[in-house]
Amino acid sequence: MKIAVCPGSFDPLTNGHVDIINRAAMVFDKVIVAVLHNPNKKPLFTMEEREKMIKESLENLPNVEVESFSGLLVDYARQRGACAIVRGLRAVSDFEIELMQASVNRKLAPEVETIYMMTSNDFSFLSSSVVKEVASFNGDVTCMVPKVVAKKLAEKFGK
Repeated sequence: MKIAVCPGSFDPLTNGHVDIINRAAMVFDKVIVAVLHNPNKKPLFTMEEREKMIKESLENLPNVEVESFSGLLVDYARQRGACAIVRGLRAVSDFEIELMQASVNRKLAPEVETIYMMTSNDFSFLSSSVVKEVASFNGDVTCMVPKVVAKKLAEKFGK
């Protein structure tokens, strides 16, 4: 069984993330959406809220699981029996950061391959930061995020 890990903070999940996860689910037998707990960041949503939103948004994908983790991504990938880490690229600027990360991961776990997927053009401008900023000013994010996420953002920002 070919297992892939799609890691991220997903604070919040965007349609760009969903695009990459959907496409990874067509390539791999099982995809684990791994929600990173990063103690250095102050997320808008709790880990539990993020996991719940992701599960609801991806419930139509039977070969996708959602879990949280902390620590090294390659250690988590090994523990879950993953052969690949799937990452999305929006622009050339993403590649520089991703290249460094993939190089370190290859040194630590050469048996775990990093696979890049280009985000669909419709979502190349999207980031969780952009979504949060638009939502904080009462902007319409319904074309940027799944319905459940749009609803939770409205609740968070009191709209």
